[in-house]
Amino acid sequence: MNDHDDLRKDSTLALLVGKRDLTGERRVREQDRGNPLAASSTLNRLELGIPKSAISDRYKRIAADNEAMDRLLVDLFLESYRKPPRKIWLDLDATDDPLHGQQEGRFFHGYYRCYCYLPLYIFSGEHLLCARLRTADKDASSGSVDELQRIVGQIRARWPKTRIIIRADSGFCRDAIMAWCETNDVGYVLGLARNKRLQQALGKEMEEARLACERTGETARCFRDFRYRTRKSWSCERRVIGKAEYLPGKANPRFVITNLSPRDADAQYLYEDLYCARGEMEKFIGNEFSRKPRRG
Repeated sequence: MNDHDDLRKDSTLALLVGKRDLTGERRVREQDRGNPLAASSTLNRLELGIPKSAISDRYKRIAADNEAMDRLLVDLFLESYRKPPRKIWLDLDATDDPLHGQQEGRFFHGYYRCYCYLPLYIFSGEHLLCARLRTADKDASSGSVDELQRIVGQIRARWPKTRIIIRADSGFCRDAIMAWCETNDVGYVLGLARNKRLQQALGKEMEEARLACERTGETARCFRDFRYRTRKSWSCERRVIGKAEYLPGKANPRFVITNLSPRDADAQYLYEDLYCARGEMEKFIGNEFSRKPRRG
């Protein structure tokens, strides 16, 4: 709301939404002059309006069509291409949206060490396909299958031959997401949190990396491609890539899980070129969406 009261004065935004009076000097009410766009109270009505009753409501006549807004984000992405691409990546992530008041759904998140919301974002390159506000008492992956089902369905209706691969950190390494991808012919490359069993499986490669690091004084890494299944939480065995890395004085093992075949990508290429590319998506979130206080 605070931002809106400043942005309503922006002539560029007024131009983009089709306003003719770009300075707001011709507004009917004197209190609105100099502001080409609506006040925060109008935005509040948009948030509170109920579609079925908006037409007869005196104060909340503006109602959001949430499904249409969701479709629009994907439509804009589809329209940005002249022809369907052979392959696209969908990057999923969650981040903190800090709170500084007594907002509804306020919850303290231990990882971020603050009261916040925990929105879910899905990007393809620089295109935002989903921004779903959620309370912070949920798992980072909460709702991901529903959003993927909606987005992938909309994309395939226009691009039936385009291959779709999702990518995310270990917060999204959940059996429900992987099983949905496997059932619906969607690829995935996901971070996998390390544990004792995984580190034991990578023991030989870690020793090789340690010896190479001690010999050269520089970071050394090698990879192992193997099959792995959790004792309880996964429904099947899956392909895991282990990165055995040793920095001077420090071991740094990492793991990735995927349903891509070795023909699609060998272990090193999959980790270094495919998985690590998700860092580009994190920059979009860091620059545009996070660290902005919500006060109202």
